[in-house]
Amino acid sequence: MHDIRALRADPAAFDADLARRGIDPVAQKLVSWDEERRQAQTALQEKQARRKALAREIGGMKRTGGDSSALEAEGIEIRAEMEILERRVADLEGQSAEILASLPNRLDPSVPDGPDETANVVQHVWGTPREFSFTARQHFELGEALGLMDFATASKLSGARFVVLRGALARMARALSQFMLDQHTDENGYEETQVPVLVNDAAMYGTDKLPKFADQSFRTEDGRWLIPTAEVPLTASVAGDILDALTLPRRMTALSQCFRSEAGSAGRDVRGMLRQHQFEKVEMVSVTTPEESEAEHERMTRCAEKILEKLGVPYRRVLLCAGDTGFGAAKTFDLEAWLPGQAAWREISSCSNTRDFQARRMNARFRPQGGGAPVFVHTLNGSGLAVGRTLIAVMENGQNEDGSITVPDVLRPYMGGLERIG
Repeated sequence: MHDIRALRADPAAFDADLARRGIDPVAQKLVSWDEERRQAQTALQEKQARRKALAREIGGMKRTGGDSSALEAEGIEIRAEMEILERRVADLEGQSAEILASLPNRLDPSVPDGPDETANVVQHVWGTPREFSFTARQHFELGEALGLMDFATASKLSGARFVVLRGALARMARALSQFMLDQHTDENGYEETQVPVLVNDAAMYGTDKLPKFADQSFRTEDGRWLIPTAEVPLTASVAGDILDALTLPRRMTALSQCFRSEAGSAGRDVRGMLRQHQFEKVEMVSVTTPEESEAEHERMTRCAEKILEKLGVPYRRVLLCAGDTGFGAAKTFDLEAWLPGQAAWREISSCSNTRDFQARRMNARFRPQGGGAPVFVHTLNGSGLAVGRTLIAVMENGQNEDGSITVPDVLRPYMGGLERIG
């Protein structure tokens, strides 16, 4: 959510930030409603004070045998006026909350302008795409030829955008997830966490997935949600808490199944496992102070980059422009892996700083070391990495002319020493 005090202080700046995302001005309406709400609240408090004073006066009259009917009539009138004011305050609060909940985070000044991914800025590239002496194949061509990637059976079981992995490819997916978790826990200082994949409305709202992305999520008949990423339960684990500053930053990582009912644009990436309704991801979440969040963002992104470097997958870091930055993010770095089968860079990780946007929605704060009032934490999340997409990148970059796949050195201990799938 947004700080209404900051909005009142500079409504033009608020609208200017929204305009970068292509959103029409709303600040004046919100400021007007807030002013009316505060006036109504003040009037309500005055009437509450008068009603209490009347109660004392009426009590005194009754004890002395006086006629309190006029005061009682005034009390009834005040109660009716209070009910009108209470409804008005609630209506104004509800209207403001509905609009504020629908507005995205304010962008960091360093985020470049632009309407879509064409305006994203490549910051650096690691690795050199391999030159093949043969025509590179896409992952589904490799997997199906090996008999280890089965879309037909998955479709029979569940419909489109699912896959069944078998044998060595299933083991490689497991190896990737174990390797990533070991890197993040042993090398990067994240605490491994197992989380529920079913969460309530509050967890989804607090992590900015509701109401914006309700139509892109799966919901159970009892009203719970299948998580789109472990970001939701990891971040929401501090909802409502006042944390000790000495415990920050809090870094958590989790491997989970992820579920998305909207798996991308219609007709795009229909073949293969780039866009699926169910997939695995190793998620990183950091909870930190406002002063440290920018450095934490860089640190988190480097943790994801090092996974790709150890796997030998060429990648590039991209700073997303205003029109491509996600709803809850103030700033996002995407990591795009080189897929030789497509001859294209494709997103494999997204690392975002949401600042205090999520913290305000879920009331997550910390108490400064020097004392004083609690302050909203900053929350960050990043893929470290999406397991299926990393499997695709490893397959396509490690393919051989005979259709076999060379296993990266760092994965071989997780695969019983296997050097090649074929």
